[in-house]
Amino acid sequence: REPKQQQQKQKAYGVQAPAVKPRATARQPPPACSVPLELVFVSAEVAPWSKTGGLGDVMGALPRAMAARGHRVMVVAPRYTNGGKDIAKYKDTKPLAKSVWVELNNSWHELKYHTVARDGVDYVFIEHMCYQREGTPYGDASGPFADNLFRFALLSLGALEAPLNLPIKRDLQTGAPLDEVYGQDVLFVANDWHAGLLPLLLTARFRPYGVYANARCCLAIHNLAHQGSHEASRFHDIGLSGDWYSALEWQDPGDKQRKKTINVLKAGIVTSDLLLTVSQGYAAEITGMPQDARVDMLLAQRANKLRGIVNGIDINEWDPETDKHLAATYSAYDLSGKAVCKRALQREMRLPLEPDMPLVGFIGRLDYQKGPDLLLDALPTLANLECQVVLLGSGAADYEARLKEASHEFGWCCRGHVGFSVPLSHKIIAGCDILLMPSRFEPCGLNQMYAMRYGTVPIAHATGGLIDTIQDFNLFAKGDGEGTGWTFAPAAVEPMVAAVSTAVKLFREDPERWRALQLRCMFVDSSWEHAAQQYESVLCEVMADAVQYSRK
Repeated sequence: REPKQQQQKQKAYGVQAPAVKPRATARQPPPACSVPLELVFVSAEVAPWSKTGGLGDVMGALPRAMAARGHRVMVVAPRYTNGGKDIAKYKDTKPLAKSVWVELNNSWHELKYHTVARDGVDYVFIEHMCYQREGTPYGDASGPFADNLFRFALLSLGALEAPLNLPIKRDLQTGAPLDEVYGQDVLFVANDWHAGLLPLLLTARFRPYGVYANARCCLAIHNLAHQGSHEASRFHDIGLSGDWYSALEWQDPGDKQRKKTINVLKAGIVTSDLLLTVSQGYAAEITGMPQDARVDMLLAQRANKLRGIVNGIDINEWDPETDKHLAATYSAYDLSGKAVCKRALQREMRLPLEPDMPLVGFIGRLDYQKGPDLLLDALPTLANLECQVVLLGSGAADYEARLKEASHEFGWCCRGHVGFSVPLSHKIIAGCDILLMPSRFEPCGLNQMYAMRYGTVPIAHATGGLIDTIQDFNLFAKGDGEGTGWTFAPAAVEPMVAAVSTAVKLFREDPERWRALQLRCMFVDSSWEHAAQQYESVLCEVMADAVQYSRK
């Protein structure tokens, strides 16, 4: 197989092909770190138990990748039961006899814990009545839960108590239970505003008593659009003395009323030892461009403590060679199955079975951030380019209505599915020739990496992680060109259509270079193993540094 693989690489890269590397799925486990870290990830969601978006996916994969590198890893999240409907999701977890009482909002609350060990990771789920109500992790049909500040303060407190009280430590070599606690010398990784109070509570409620003196805390920002901003009067829900109010207080410089609020993400930013975000491009944007509530000014002050690391993808779930959702599997060494997938997708979406017509896909939330309006506005032009378009997503009612109208008006070349379907998302990724991502901002993005693994060429707005993961196609490079797709700017119909037109021209007029472009995409390493190596380096760095914030 190796000579054939080298031939394919030659076709993709030209004469100077890099040395053949084994497929990501065939790699040996990475060597264990010589000094294992004691990691505690804290998140509002973790796949497969709870997931509303990319955060759940990251928490389902990154901890496993870190454990594979020889570190001791715990993940702490709420045990959401959705009014009893989702209890079965936690059937493999076991309740611990040990419970913890914590004081919050002038009352005491009992936290019970459920655990399960998988792939070297200790997953810990906090049971409390506030996580049992019907709805999503964040709200219901009426909107966000009114007590979310309390609910996620409770998550942070429960996570801080877990390494001190839960005897779930296991031997790193054998996995055998040691009936010991993790202890105090841990590194917390708090994710987004839901865990943003953890570094503040660590500093205010534990360190004054000599607890966690050597612990560190990183704050991982996945999406700055959500900051946990609340009325200033809600400060007392957190259970801290007034001395700590300044760590939370925030006043948006752009607010003409100069209204003071408490901003949970702000508290995490100023009290964490290190800040992480999900791409270098996004790190540059959130420190150099105006952001919601102008927290970019605060982040710019801590830019020397901000690191951007691109997320990985689950290469087992997203593998065209083994994907159970596809009409046919395929690989970079035999792309014939991709044509079968395209035909099957056209049939399922009730589009004409035209193998030579470019098939453009869109998968994402139907909201302003993801830019579906740009694609819908461009449909007349894409129809003139003789493209077929398929869309999958749900979200704002007005966008959903527009998608249904477009499927009716342009039914001969455009079909949309309102809702979300895992099988259909895999079919679109595999069956399309082009994946369009017109996101106005995108901290990292995963769909472009899924697409490249399946030989589907991404076209995206040049923002955030999309810049970091897509190399623009260069027709004039040696051999069959270079690059893995196209980016465009600004986020508007005209430059987007121009990028699509360029791609369609190459697709129709130069199939050899298009095939080489597909192969380059498929050989990109987007595995979590690669991302975990970067996380390991950064997290070792923060453990070696002094505590950054020990007093208010």
